[in-house]
Amino acid sequence: MIHSIPGRRFILSLFLIFLLLPIYWLVNMSFKTNYEIISTMTLWPHQPTLDNYMRIFTDESWYSGYINSLKYVVLNTVISIAVALPAAYAFSRYRFLGDKHLFFWLLSNRMAPAAVYALPFFNLYSAIGLFDTPWAVALAHCIFNVPLAVWILEGFVSSVPREIDETAFLDGYSFPRFFVKIFMPLIASGIGVAAFFCFMFSWVELLLARTLTSVAAKPISATMTRTVSAAGMDWGLLAAAGVLTIIPGALVIWFVRNYIARGFALGRV
Repeated sequence: MIHSIPGRRFILSLFLIFLLLPIYWLVNMSFKTNYEIISTMTLWPHQPTLDNYMRIFTDESWYSGYINSLKYVVLNTVISIAVALPAAYAFSRYRFLGDKHLFFWLLSNRMAPAAVYALPFFNLYSAIGLFDTPWAVALAHCIFNVPLAVWILEGFVSSVPREIDETAFLDGYSFPRFFVKIFMPLIASGIGVAAFFCFMFSWVELLLARTLTSVAAKPISATMTRTVSAAGMDWGLLAAAGVLTIIPGALVIWFVRNYIARGFALGRV
């Protein structure tokens, strides 16, 4: 029967194979020579090589792409959380004219495709000298990540009783001290969840990252397109770059996995 334990294990095994097969194949290709990849299909490398990884770690045009990507991703995550925290507190604790309309407008920015903002950002940052810098991409991604972070954090803030705020103020806490010492630890799981989603969106976004950079701040997603040459596609090198691109996201997921579970429990993720 399909509801028996062996049946469930079989379905789970098929599901895991379906999810992990593309990742395995990517890792498999990263240890092959380009000749082996294009000449025959093998389930594992017959002549394993580390040349693809060595080229990435020794060629500045390659490893600088990862450094540039990490720069603007970290900048964006810090800025988004720093802006979203007080905004989420205000939306949760206070009522003001147009608060619901403003909240919806913030979320509507997240619904728009990145292509809508690519040309305005390119023109603006070129005019003020931010083009081809990590700040350009970090600030551009805020238009998507800040609304998402506000939406997530507002749910966590609302789950904290208002009595805690009032008790802290009666005990003589100033608002900045209360917010940092008492309130932020109470919603630490929400901050972790919001930071995770900000990091992941900024890490995988390609259009704005390519449009707003050229040489000095070129991200790894743009660098990977250089594998095409007159000789064809360098599949092994591209696969190795793909494996290294997955690692930061996997590490972030590992560290915030418990926070994400709490976010699902609160119904805000």
